Amino acid sequence: MALTARFRVIVDKLFRKHLFATNVVTCGGLLGVGDACVQGMNIAVHKGKETQVHYDFKRTGRMVIIGLALGPFNHFWYSILDKVVKGAGVQVVLKKIALDQAFAGPFFCTLFLTGTSILEGQGVEGAKSEWKEKFLPIYMVDWCFWPMAQYVNFKFLPTQYRVAYVSTATLIWNSFLSYMKHKNLCSAENDKPDTTS
Repeated sequence: MALTARFRVIVDKLFRKHLFATNVVTCGGLLGVGDACVQGMNIAVHKGKETQVHYDFKRTGRMVIIGLALGPFNHFWYSILDKVVKGAGVQVVLKKIALDQAFAGPFFCTLFLTGTSILEGQGVEGAKSEWKEKFLPIYMVDWCFWPMAQYVNFKFLPTQYRVAYVSTATLIWNSFLSYMKHKNLCSAENDKPDTTS
C-alpha cells in the first residue's frame, strides 16, 4: 500500500471511527503546543540576560488538561451547530459565526480562564478575579480573529473536520491565550531588580 493511501486510511479512521477521541486529544495537544511556543519565545527573549527564564512543564501540563476538558465541548458544539443551522450559503455561515461568537466564545474563554486559575491553586476567588481582569480583552481579540477563521470553517469544511481545523487555527489563538494568561508572570520576571551589583 502506497504511503499516501496509508495516510488516507489513518485519517479516515481518526476522523470517522475515532472522531471524538481525535478531537479531544487534538484540542489538548494543541493547547499545550501553544503554551510551549509562548514559553519558548519568552526563554529566547531572556537568553543571555541577567534574569533567566526556565521552561515550566507544570504550566504546559495545566494547559493540556484544560485543552482536554474543552475538547468534548468543541466536539459536540460543532455537531449541534451543524444540525441546528443547516447549509453552507453565506447567510447560513454568518448565522453560525454569530452563534459561535455569542455562545461558544464566552463559554470557552470563561472555562479557560477559570479552569487554569483553579489548576494553579488560586481557588474560586482567584479565578473570578482573573476572569474580571482578562475576559474582556481576550473576548475583544476573539472577535478580531475567529469570525474570519470560522467563515472558512463553516463555508468549506465538512463537520468531521471542524474541530481539527479549529484546533489548528487555535494553535495561533492558544499562543495568544497563553500569553494573556501568563503575561503578569512574564512582566514580573522582567521587572525583577538586578541583585548582581
